Amino acid sequence: MHDTTVLLIELGAVILGLGLVGRFAGRIGLSPIPLYLLGGLAFGHGGFFPLTASEGFIEVGAEIGVILLLLLLGLEYSASELVTSLKTQYPSGLVDFALNAVPGAVAAVLLGWGPVAAVALAGVTWISSSGVIAKVLTDLGRLGNRETPVILGVLVIEDLSMALYLPLLTALVAGLGVAGTSLTMVVAVGSAGLVLFVALRFGRHISRAVSSDTPEMLLLVVFGLTLLIAGIAAKLQVSAAVGAFLVGIALSGETAENARSLLTPLRDLFAAVFFVFFGLNTVPADIPPVLLPALALAVVTVITKVMTGWYAAGRAGVGSKGRLRAGGALVARGEFSIVIAGLAAGTDPRITPLATAYVMILVIFGPLTARWTEPAVRGLKGLADTRRTRREAGRTDGARHEDSAGRSEERTPDQVAGAGHSS
Repeated sequence: MHDTTVLLIELGAVILGLGLVGRFAGRIGLSPIPLYLLGGLAFGHGGFFPLTASEGFIEVGAEIGVILLLLLLGLEYSASELVTSLKTQYPSGLVDFALNAVPGAVAAVLLGWGPVAAVALAGVTWISSSGVIAKVLTDLGRLGNRETPVILGVLVIEDLSMALYLPLLTALVAGLGVAGTSLTMVVAVGSAGLVLFVALRFGRHISRAVSSDTPEMLLLVVFGLTLLIAGIAAKLQVSAAVGAFLVGIALSGETAENARSLLTPLRDLFAAVFFVFFGLNTVPADIPPVLLPALALAVVTVITKVMTGWYAAGRAGVGSKGRLRAGGALVARGEFSIVIAGLAAGTDPRITPLATAYVMILVIFGPLTARWTEPAVRGLKGLADTRRTRREAGRTDGARHEDSAGRSEERTPDQVAGAGHSS
């Protein structure tokens, strides 16, 4: 009884604190993710108020948070939209991977980490935060801009890539070897392909079977089915998150919309718990030693994400201003970077603090780059043009002065003779 009382007190304090910091973040126009991470650091190992009774419950809640994050992400897309984006945006997806995954892998190698950690850190730096970016685009009133479909297309490719990347990372972390990893990838690719095919051909029938006029029944069926499929996927070493993502893709139309509206509050609650749990597993004293590498990695990947947006928007015929806005909007990292770091936390203890610092930097800096990249570049270009104009004007004035001086020194023969007669 005493343990239950302490559990309720701790959970109440944590959830109330999350609500308060989330409200504060909304008022200052900031994503609440860094504040959730800071809250986890405060309540975790080495923090100010370590939790005792509720840590196990929070761990389970964090797993549910990841599952709901991926389920709601899958509900955002229909199978036809994913296939269309895959066909039209795959060159941009390849450039995105090359520019943004490579810096993470190289950083892990330079830091002396193993190959599994390199694969994990590559994912941390590769995947942008769909949730943060969607909110920023809405806040800035850019949903109708020409570059916005390009941004969303890149995000769709990244999200779909998680169906392959997460099983690969899960297999590597589990140490399954070449044969086990290959089998896991075959199962993952086969499952994703099968779900896309079934959703395209029979999506309406599946949605009709799941649908219910009673919100309570729809919530129970979709949530229960998601947990079941996620558990089976985890058993097959494919990743529970991928199983939840595939369930979301399989549902479409009105059923998907209703399920999304019912599950969004649950997603927000358990996702916040997930970020807190990640912070709980990070020792605050471990962050200062990796702060400089995290900052350097953030600077590099801000540039590479801007380059990604520039290229992707250029393929769609968007002008230079829209290309810069697209690049700046893609900078934010968030939930997926934390999910990836959480999966790989056991391979190297330094991944967790580095990922925490990296995400906190870019989840704060991302909305700023979305707003100011294009004006800043335009201002710098204007300043450069002004300086160049001044230099050219200075050279022109100098040339005129020299020319004038030269002409004043030139004298005709008559002028010379006249000058001699006068003397």
